[in-house]
Amino acid sequence: MNPSTALARVLVDELVRGGVTDAVVAPGSRSAPVALALADAERDGRLTLHVRIDERTAAFLALGLAKASGRPVPVLTTSGTATAHLHAAVLEADAAGVPLLALTADRPPELRDTGANQTIAQPGLYGVAVRAAVDVGVPEAGREEAQNRYWRSLVAKALLTARGALSGDPGPVHLNLPFREPLLPEDADVRTAGPWSGRPDGAPWTDGSVAAVARPLDTGPARSLVVVGDAPPALGRAAAELAGAQGWPVVAEPSSGAWASSVRGGALLLGVPDWLAEHRPERVLVVGRPTLSRPVSALLADPAVRVETVSAAPRWPDAGRSTTWVGELPAPRTAPGGTAPTADPAWRAAWCAAAARVGTAVDGVLDALPALTAGLLARDLVGCLPDGALLVLGSSTPVRDVDRLAVPRAGLTVLANRGVAGIDGTVSTAVGAALVHSREGGRRGFALLGDLTLLHDLQGLLMGEGELRPDLTLVVPDNDGGGIFAQLEPGQPRYEAGYRRVFGTPHGRDLVAVAEALGWPAERVSTSTGLRDALAAGGPRVVVVGTDQRAEAQVAAALRSAATEALGS
Repeated sequence: MNPSTALARVLVDELVRGGVTDAVVAPGSRSAPVALALADAERDGRLTLHVRIDERTAAFLALGLAKASGRPVPVLTTSGTATAHLHAAVLEADAAGVPLLALTADRPPELRDTGANQTIAQPGLYGVAVRAAVDVGVPEAGREEAQNRYWRSLVAKALLTARGALSGDPGPVHLNLPFREPLLPEDADVRTAGPWSGRPDGAPWTDGSVAAVARPLDTGPARSLVVVGDAPPALGRAAAELAGAQGWPVVAEPSSGAWASSVRGGALLLGVPDWLAEHRPERVLVVGRPTLSRPVSALLADPAVRVETVSAAPRWPDAGRSTTWVGELPAPRTAPGGTAPTADPAWRAAWCAAAARVGTAVDGVLDALPALTAGLLARDLVGCLPDGALLVLGSSTPVRDVDRLAVPRAGLTVLANRGVAGIDGTVSTAVGAALVHSREGGRRGFALLGDLTLLHDLQGLLMGEGELRPDLTLVVPDNDGGGIFAQLEPGQPRYEAGYRRVFGTPHGRDLVAVAEALGWPAERVSTSTGLRDALAAGGPRVVVVGTDQRAEAQVAAALRSAATEALGS
């Protein structure tokens, strides 16, 4: 076989041996050897291939597949500007610790810096956002066994690095693949036999892992609080179990894996100064990356609070630059009798009672509203989803509304792109996560995302012939623009004249018609009953709920006031 075909087939074979089950391709000429090898692997039942027209959509689809499965997912592009469109998803994967594999086809070195078509400087394109970047040597004839060892060890190392198997720091890896012509295979035999063979019995070329050893939990302050930000689900669940064993309250973000154990509306509690002054924790154990709440960030920056951070990675979040210790999740402290001693029961009880009062006040405000708002929608959507469902939350307002207003519940898998917290690629991320979720036995998929988030990734709705269609319902509060900006800096009337154009950014589009034009059934609802009926219809589907930007800001202020009053009584 020709050298380009040999590299492509060995690369794909080793990816599968290393545990890859899904791959995403955006079509192109220079990437043809790998694209065809992936198609052959799918034909043989070795992996599932997903094809998308747009490279950014392809990258975020791969991100969603990797985020939901925990396995590395490669995304393949041709050379040139196509490679640049992966960058946003690579940045998100970097910050969120998602094992994404960027495979970029390239021209061979002799065509670089010559003005050759579709040629840019691709080595090092993603900078420090990747855990590793390799400009793979051009495949050559006559060096079969040596190249086979090189290629297989390279792919195995890339997968181990992306998984964080040795570092505890999973994330994206970039393999730049220069190919000389001919690009198309000269035979129909896709086997990697003879000098192209891998390890016996389908084993990966190299495997490895490091077992973490947790330190025992020190006695520490009795008034301890666990804050869980965006985190791998298993880590979040372990943090919740530790808190339960020790009798500590938990404030957890929806995508933390610990949300079911969180007090409701923890950000609202921490935003009431008088209550916090009486219930300030002496120690906060931080797990994951807290990104949603200013009151949480303020607590972590409080010099009177001892902050300890759980991180298996060499990089750790430290929003207040106040961490006194960093390491693995501690093991529960045990008493001489072998049981886990708990904190003062009154400490956790006070947090739970306050959360219950705030929850009642929040429900009172929301239930009195004459129509659906984004906050009411978030609360009701979470409450009516079936057990076993997937919920993907868009950044901006939706994830914050769920965090502050919804009742934390078990039985849901909640994901969000909170690494860099951009709105780009959210539809594609949700599609990828929903495909994995249903394939692995979960129930239906749902996503709550704003109107601009939907418009930002309309290509994510476009699925070609033969592509898998997810059981996914996208719920879109439509306030005709960027409503979150009306809530960020209240009390600035001098900016009123320019607000609508540069912040409100009204789009004026009928989102139902837009979704239908891209092949998704869609409808508009205006009541909670209509929402429940629409959610029961199954996906793929888009459900649009009209809201008002200025009303949302007023409701947000009313909710903060209600929380303050509830805790002052």
